[in-house]
Amino acid sequence: MKEINNYVLIAIGGNSLIKDSKHASVEHQYSALTQTCVYIADLIESGQNIVITHGNGPQVGFILRRSEIAYHLEGVHMTPISLCGADTQGSIGFMIQIILGNELLRRQIHKDITAVITRTLVDSNDKAFMEPSKPIGSFLTEEQMNSLLKNYPDWKFIEDSGRGFRRVVPSPEPKKILDLEAIKTLINNGFITVAAGGGGLPVVKDGNFYKPIEAVLDKDLGSALLANELNIKRMIISTSVDYVYLNYGKENQRKIEFVKLEEIKKYLNEGHFAKGSMEPKIRAAIKFLEGNGEVAIITSLEHLKEAFCGKFGTIITK
Repeated sequence: MKEINNYVLIAIGGNSLIKDSKHASVEHQYSALTQTCVYIADLIESGQNIVITHGNGPQVGFILRRSEIAYHLEGVHMTPISLCGADTQGSIGFMIQIILGNELLRRQIHKDITAVITRTLVDSNDKAFMEPSKPIGSFLTEEQMNSLLKNYPDWKFIEDSGRGFRRVVPSPEPKKILDLEAIKTLINNGFITVAAGGGGLPVVKDGNFYKPIEAVLDKDLGSALLANELNIKRMIISTSVDYVYLNYGKENQRKIEFVKLEEIKKYLNEGHFAKGSMEPKIRAAIKFLEGNGEVAIITSLEHLKEAFCGKFGTIITK
């Protein structure tokens, strides 16, 4: 058996599957992921052991959109978010199995790949449940919103700048990976393991039992939690840019290459990172390094191998 702390966790983002709104079909996702898997295979071919996590936001959105259309046109019940998440963990995991598996076979590398439907425990008292704020699904008319509220009276909606109404759900902090032992068993038996897609499927404790909850998780925070619980020392978070920048988009923008944990926390507190894009990645890197992690790297997937060797990207250390 191999020591899990000799592994690197690679968290691939939404841009690894969908480059832009004009290239969002399943065929386009296969194409984008084919290139992503070339970069991952380069790292595997160099002798590295990896665990893969992935985002699923757009894919969950597509399932919800299909569900909304079926509801409004034919009265078909809406698909719960928990099942949307499980569906995407399965479908994206399947795509990675096929595409990465084929890329490795082309290189005459024989490794088994598996995807784990992963549950993540959250605290039912998390303040996020008091103030749902994560928009999901499509923009709706007031009539469509009221139709949904008749059948789903506990749902919350917000009006969005005259564009319509959107449902909002909680985004609590991930606390524990419930399928950790299964993931460890697969890793220790040589499987390339895809886990905690979308941060995991949020569940809460109900007495001695577990139940799914209508919420979404931050995939990078879920990745950091998984890496810490596996005692992995190095995590790479992929994004659409090569480096993290201070004063991003301004004349005085400056890329960050090597930075210590305390310094990146200072930049976060100063408001340098945009909410909903770079800020969650920085928070995940901090969470990882405050746990068992030693090195967190944020960069584009094109430079994955160079980043692993410490030659590219934003490298954050304790």
